[in-house]
Amino acid sequence: MSKLVLLRHGESQWNLENRFTGWVDVPLSPKGEQEAKAAGQKLAGTTFDRAYTSVLKRAIDTLAIVLGVIGQTGLPVEQDKALNERMYGELQGLNKAETVQKYGEQQVKIWRRSYDVPPPGGESLKDTADRVLPYYEQHIRPQILAGKNILIAAHGNSLRALVMQLDKLSREAVLELNIPTGAPLLYEFDTAGNVTSHRYL
Repeated sequence: MSKLVLLRHGESQWNLENRFTGWVDVPLSPKGEQEAKAAGQKLAGTTFDRAYTSVLKRAIDTLAIVLGVIGQTGLPVEQDKALNERMYGELQGLNKAETVQKYGEQQVKIWRRSYDVPPPGGESLKDTADRVLPYYEQHIRPQILAGKNILIAAHGNSLRALVMQLDKLSREAVLELNIPTGAPLLYEFDTAGNVTSHRYL
């Protein structure tokens, strides 16, 4: 039985400031570093065969902290922009509350939570899924089928796209899905690669 752990990075400085982050390479906040350490403690005793992360610092640093805590700093790690956060285009860097005041709550909710409506100059969740899922199928799923234990440190929306597929969620259901920072989400698979259980640790 193979295991897959999905881990959204710890709180970033812009999460703290309530800004749209997207592809802007902001660091973890002090709280985010603590969340990563706590995630590592929850994963103590689990041995991983390989790890994957985006090319953004907040995910890379979260993974490095976790691997340090669990004593697996020599683990093979593959970084790829396919796992990057959704690109928020013209909203990147804007405070979310101010954006609501400017565009209206309903419009901002559509941009944030709809499946296929992108913000100006940015990506929808569908656009994000269109790069995350092929990468998963090509690089990560074969490892799961080979019985490996995998850790992915990524972002709220890249992981939402993956959870949508793993949990077979509808477009409507995924709109309400929120993945918290620093909370390891464990999936277990049978030998055929079917999900047998999933839970937050």
